[in-house]
Amino acid sequence: MKRSLTLVCMLASGLCVSALAQAGTTDPAPNAPSAAAAVAPTGATKIAVIMFQPAVMQTNEGQRNFADLQKKYDPKRTQLKGMSDEIDNLKKQLQAAGTNLSDVERQNRLKVIDEKEKAFQRLGEDTQNDFQQDLQQTYTQLAEKVFTVLQSYAEQNGYSVVIDGSTQQSPVLWANKGTDISAAVIQAYNQKSGVPAPATPAASSTPSAPTPHTTTPRPASTTPKQ
Repeated sequence: MKRSLTLVCMLASGLCVSALAQAGTTDPAPNAPSAAAAVAPTGATKIAVIMFQPAVMQTNEGQRNFADLQKKYDPKRTQLKGMSDEIDNLKKQLQAAGTNLSDVERQNRLKVIDEKEKAFQRLGEDTQNDFQQDLQQTYTQLAEKVFTVLQSYAEQNGYSVVIDGSTQQSPVLWANKGTDISAAVIQAYNQKSGVPAPATPAASSTPSAPTPHTTTPRPASTTPKQ
């Protein structure tokens, strides 16, 4: 049963940040400084925090795109579950037969089960890899566009620094709720994209936490490293 739960549920578990984290980050481009970056800021530094990865997924376009991706893999999930159920049934039949089977028949049945388990494992691994690649591509394409809106919002509202609080590497230990601009950026992007809200809200709009030792994909920035 562990086999069934692991490989069948890996696709049914929704959009996992750990899947997104399989790809490395893209560092901001150091050779493309903006005009504003050449001017030293004056006065108090205005800082904001954003949960960037969840924000990308919670946009109307993100909810639509990720739901479409889940539907794309529904046939594979169904196929994997069918294969898993078949293997479990064959094992139950073998156990129920007990000593009534000859050694030759028992070995034949064990061989069939072994072959089906290997086929199940191959299909599960191939499907997982394909899903992760599609998920990464879907996320990255949308993240680029959301990041552009984030830049415009930060500049228009006078923020000098925006910190991503959704990564394991984030230095944010605590932040006042007033500094979190996630909802504002989501709203700004929804207005710009024109994509309507989904008719049925997603079961969980907040992705699971990233696993340790992973990185969060993010779009390239035109702001130089400090």
